[in-house]
Amino acid sequence: MEHEILAAVADGVTTAIPGKPAGRGSKRRRDTLEFGVKLLFLLCGCVAVGCVLFICVYLIIAGLPAVLEIGITDFLFGTEWAGKQGQFGILPFILTSVAGTAGAVLVGVPVGILTAMFLAKVAPPKAARVIRAAVELLAGIPSIVYGLVGMIVLVPAIQRTFQLASGATLLAAIVVLAVMILPFIEVRAEKAFREVPAELVRSSYSLGCSKLYTIMRIVLPVCRGELVSGIILGGCYAMGATAPMIFTGAVAYAAVPDSIFSPAMALPLHLYLLVAQGSTSMDTAYGTAFVMMAMILLSSLLATAYARRSQNRWKRS
Repeated sequence: MEHEILAAVADGVTTAIPGKPAGRGSKRRRDTLEFGVKLLFLLCGCVAVGCVLFICVYLIIAGLPAVLEIGITDFLFGTEWAGKQGQFGILPFILTSVAGTAGAVLVGVPVGILTAMFLAKVAPPKAARVIRAAVELLAGIPSIVYGLVGMIVLVPAIQRTFQLASGATLLAAIVVLAVMILPFIEVRAEKAFREVPAELVRSSYSLGCSKLYTIMRIVLPVCRGELVSGIILGGCYAMGATAPMIFTGAVAYAAVPDSIFSPAMALPLHLYLLVAQGSTSMDTAYGTAFVMMAMILLSSLLATAYARRSQNRWKRS
């Protein structure tokens, strides 16, 4: 009897009865269940893709006419925004968004990658659990809370430290955005480090290489594609954040900041102000949303393409 049960389990028949072989009905039910699960997975994937396509198509339909009416050159490369005078240039806001994102990446990426390397390759298990829990907690904090804490703590500190008239500067926004994207970078980098084949690491150690040499010359080059992809996606996340910019460094329709101690006006804040003005500004709001979405989608596609290219190059080598 025991042999019959084990044989039934090995054949994948979980409903087998000792002494009674499974019939065609059981196999038909199993096939039906598998088909239903596959159909459910396909449906979920279609919903996810459909949501992205809906947002993109909707922004194209709603925003592209406004951009064409203003003029692509005037809208993207104009340096003045004055709706009453018919000037709708968003170049200063684009440049400020790029500057803020680049600053956040420069500050947050080294900390995130080094933290991921420490957790994946160096940290004792107990310390790794504590630090990883703290990073996961950072990932769960809403962006508006980051902005509020930055306004209460960081903005006055910058004002006192550098003797400024106001601490609401691009520097404050960069620091808050860097902290906000840090868990995003760390989680992706740690995943990439843990996926490095153990044979490579052991081979390096067997040749007498130090841990530092192994990390710098073997682990990091292997993970380069995933790291660059994560950095770009983290930058996209920072570029779309509105609350930290509003609370820490925003001044309505400020010019392009000439230093990190100047106030800033980024695309998300510009979009927020346009929507707050009501129906009279919705056309230009859709146009701004279309431009911002196009920048983020283009960056995401470049990150995905680079990661795949690096992975294929490493497999061929």
